[in-house]
Amino acid sequence: MSDSSILIIYNARLVDSKIDSPGTVTVANGKIRGINLGECKSAKKAFLLAQAFLSESDADTTPEFYDAKGLTLMPSFIDMHVHFRYPGQTQKEDLDSGLKAAVAGGYGTVVLMPNTNPVISDPLLAKKVMDEANSKNLARVFQTVSITKNFEGNDTSAIEKLNNDEFPVISEDGHDVDSAATMLEGMKKAGKKNIIVSCHCEDPSLAQAARPYRQRALGFMEQYGIPAGKVNVETPNVPKAINFEIDGNLTKANSLLALAEDIATIRNIEIAKTAGCHVHICHCSTKISMDAVRRAKEEIALGNTSNGFDCTVEVTPHHLGLVGTDAPNIRALVNPPLRSEDDRRALIEALRDGTVDAIATDHAPHTQEDKAKGSPGFTGLETAFAVCNTILVKKEDFSLSKLSRLMSDNPAKLLRIKAGRLAVGYNADLVLVNPDEKWIVNSENFASKGKSTPLEGKQLTGKVHATFFGGKKVF
Repeated sequence: MSDSSILIIYNARLVDSKIDSPGTVTVANGKIRGINLGECKSAKKAFLLAQAFLSESDADTTPEFYDAKGLTLMPSFIDMHVHFRYPGQTQKEDLDSGLKAAVAGGYGTVVLMPNTNPVISDPLLAKKVMDEANSKNLARVFQTVSITKNFEGNDTSAIEKLNNDEFPVISEDGHDVDSAATMLEGMKKAGKKNIIVSCHCEDPSLAQAARPYRQRALGFMEQYGIPAGKVNVETPNVPKAINFEIDGNLTKANSLLALAEDIATIRNIEIAKTAGCHVHICHCSTKISMDAVRRAKEEIALGNTSNGFDCTVEVTPHHLGLVGTDAPNIRALVNPPLRSEDDRRALIEALRDGTVDAIATDHAPHTQEDKAKGSPGFTGLETAFAVCNTILVKKEDFSLSKLSRLMSDNPAKLLRIKAGRLAVGYNADLVLVNPDEKWIVNSENFASKGKSTPLEGKQLTGKVHATFFGGKKVF
């Protein structure tokens, strides 16, 4: 579509955080120009409805019509937490493969983490990545800058060079800032600039203590030909004692990593209170950590904090959909690990009661070789909607509107962008889905270079059929 363009999407079910109705959407020059609620199954009727929103200046533009065929049109999804491995690790992912995976999953905006090679600590490098990514016109990209220079844990001076329009979020993702004093310094600087500090909450000393247990488990897995990252592979010839050793060591590691998460979550919230900073808790996975977030939100609601402190939290689809206390999923290595059923239920209830602000994928592609060595993380962009729809809408009786709030509207508000809603004047970043379509996960079909997922071979419900960015169909 050219800069002067009109797109009319009709015969759709329109769903966002406030709407669930048959309807028609009129898009002009990349923005939503009008919404008509009510059934409309013909292009002719859709064009007549659109006339109310078109002006004389649109008269020379021939509209493009898109028949949604009864499928569900939603605002495209917004991911607060993605790894594209660029620059420096393009064997795992690059901007092209990452963006193609994003639009295949229905995403119109992604926030990239800085744990690349080199670490993105310089706003000039961050701008270069964003400019290159955004020039592809597939999705909107925000590149975070690290809290400390090169993740070294002491120099927070780069924060002083940032503005919150280009850099609404900073993060040390991949690990936490070891020094509480340094974190306080960084949060104070971010608070003054109204920049969100997104925290991978993990006490470094406890994470270090957990590492030998993981390595011991991986050693047994390598010895007996058990592929890390492929949890659905049967290994009938492995002695029971070896399976016990593997899972026992992973259980010890995961227990330490749960404590590491809980201690760091509480620490980072308390530091943010003192700093007057908006802290965003990444990939929260335990009941204890979620309860700490809930308490912080209750304090804010009661007006007990007045210095600019705010606290938001994200959860991942894999922590909502999978339990990691037993085989095979205990062997699906990710940070934070897959947790207990009690933890999983606590996350779902936190979604239900409004404690959770956003669902973010933590899309973390790796090569199979790196997964075999124990690299933590899954490919998640292309399965996220289906997992959330399957677990929350189909099994937990969430409305599709509530899911849209968590995957689109709330993240857009955090990033302060005019997206995430089906509303006049908003960006025409849209996704067409069939929430009732069943499909089998086959990672070979992923656009992402990362093929590791514990969902391999599983049936999910909810399929992305088309993605529009600025009114242009990109998938």
